Amino acid sequence: MTAIEFEKVHFSYQNGGSMATDGDIFSSDAAFSLNGIDLTVQEGEFVAVLGHNGSGKSTLARLTNGLLSPDSGKITVLGLDATDEKNLFEIRRQVGIVFQNPDNQTVASIVEDDVAFGPENVGVPREEIGARIDFALAAVGMENYRHATTSRLSGGQKQRIAIAGVLALKPKIMILDESTAMLDPRGRKEVIDVVLKLNKEEKITVVLITHFTDEALLADRAIVMNHGEIVMQGKPEEVLKREEELEKCSLTLPRPLQICRRLRAVGVEVSDSLTPENLAAQIVSVMEKTPVTLPALWNTDEKNEEQQAAEGLQEETGRVECRNLRYTYNPASPFATHALKGVDLEIKSGDFFGIIGHTGSGKSTFVQHLNALIKLPTAEKKYKPKKKKAGSQEETIVLKVDGFDLTQKTTDFKELRKKVGMVFQYPEYQLFAETVFEDVAFGLKNFTEELTETEIEQAVKEAIEIVGLRYDEVKNRSPFELSGGQKRRVAIAGVIVTKPEILVLDEPAAGLDPLGKEEIMRLLHTLHENWCKTVIIVSHDMDEIAENCTRGAIFSEGKILAVGSPKELFEKTEIEKAGLDLPFAAKLTNALRALGVEIETDFKTRNLIAALEKRIKTGGAGMRLSPKGGANHA
Repeated sequence: MTAIEFEKVHFSYQNGGSMATDGDIFSSDAAFSLNGIDLTVQEGEFVAVLGHNGSGKSTLARLTNGLLSPDSGKITVLGLDATDEKNLFEIRRQVGIVFQNPDNQTVASIVEDDVAFGPENVGVPREEIGARIDFALAAVGMENYRHATTSRLSGGQKQRIAIAGVLALKPKIMILDESTAMLDPRGRKEVIDVVLKLNKEEKITVVLITHFTDEALLADRAIVMNHGEIVMQGKPEEVLKREEELEKCSLTLPRPLQICRRLRAVGVEVSDSLTPENLAAQIVSVMEKTPVTLPALWNTDEKNEEQQAAEGLQEETGRVECRNLRYTYNPASPFATHALKGVDLEIKSGDFFGIIGHTGSGKSTFVQHLNALIKLPTAEKKYKPKKKKAGSQEETIVLKVDGFDLTQKTTDFKELRKKVGMVFQYPEYQLFAETVFEDVAFGLKNFTEELTETEIEQAVKEAIEIVGLRYDEVKNRSPFELSGGQKRRVAIAGVIVTKPEILVLDEPAAGLDPLGKEEIMRLLHTLHENWCKTVIIVSHDMDEIAENCTRGAIFSEGKILAVGSPKELFEKTEIEKAGLDLPFAAKLTNALRALGVEIETDFKTRNLIAALEKRIKTGGAGMRLSPKGGANHA
């Protein structure tokens, strides 16, 4: 039986509105439309939907369960006409949807009440609701938070609860709209494992909207959308290899295929492979067949980013010094949560620093201390020092950021916030003004009152254009009309307009399509090179950390497990303890090591390619390390 059928479906949020500029993936007008969609999803099928931000993926999801109605065309869900209002209750009971932002579907203050909300409203017997809550919370790994306050959960934890709320309905169709974007790797795997189990064992139809290639590969079919149209569909492993067509849709190849094709570009003949084990086996085979005749092609003495950042950059500007930082939410209450339990960390001036850790590890709490969004008790105006108890061994907290002592209430916190900019996990939360211009100008006007209107306009124009938006096109628009990618850029513009010396970004690229992620990271590197001393990013994307950061730290349970370069972090066993994944370059390096080939690399893709080319074409090319550490000649 057909689960979902779209027949010539058209939809536009702004009928007659201005059309999106060709090639502008961050435009929000026609980009958020469907243009004559034909689609059939069979019962029990697992379909992955891919596409750039604004391609129409979320619109497709909302039309499926009746949150939106098409302008024209027909939508049938489980045999019911979705355009007939009489059928909407039954359709919504059978079609569960999980949104990207969990706050959009959190309705209760206590976790178990939130999960129970759906079953209660569709008439599930009371005696069964408890069992459904148990099942749903166990499925997303949140059993221990059953009685927690939803508002005190981290973004990733809220997302798990949102997914649990849909699982509790036991729907026949489940739609996940980028619902794992804010989860750590372990959380993503747990949720996808649950979805796969429901799909295979319960025959639940799954529509997964995602930018994660590894998730899409698990589907029966992949669909690629571009500007409101379906432009490709088929088996995921075949669709994701079509480089030219993906690029036309503002998408990129999965990282494994990028590495395969870059290897071929430097003369290492390997076929496309999506697993590190298969690719490693091919590389070893090439090594054994390649004669040692060519000279070295790469300058191994060239300084890498880590060395450059470490040299001569120890001044206070852009530096963070933290010792024994502790923080508890709701202290002296039944809901007390110890978020930070004695954090010791130094971030050097000049660092492009990455912070990684599982959901709820304390990452966001830590970075909110850096510009005093969360103030230490000793910095509060009403604070009075307490007499230390005899024999007390409690250590003093040290927190110095960009030369400011954040433990003192005499600190100029307004000046601190001018120097330390913060971009939050959800950019729409820090947008508030009627126009983009007013939003970007707000901080500048508050921090630098002596500027003239002309100087303010010039600074705002520069900030908006730096983040890749057209000033004349967006300055008078409401920020709430913009797409997710545009909102993120406006939020960054509103922070960088004051040219802070430290820029802190909490999940800056989460939820963006691959091209959007690349552009955001290029933007951050440009700011870092030009005037921003130190960039600090919180991320669950291990490839993002490996490719961009000079140093980083692993957070777990409110403490720091390790600090070092990405190479040092991803070689430590603490990565597994923290429930994190490895970047693909590290997985490939490990797979080669398992086959007896040792490659020295920092896990950046470009450097891994260089190391492999050098290894194959120069001195050690015809040799493999034996499993016992000796050398075998090919």
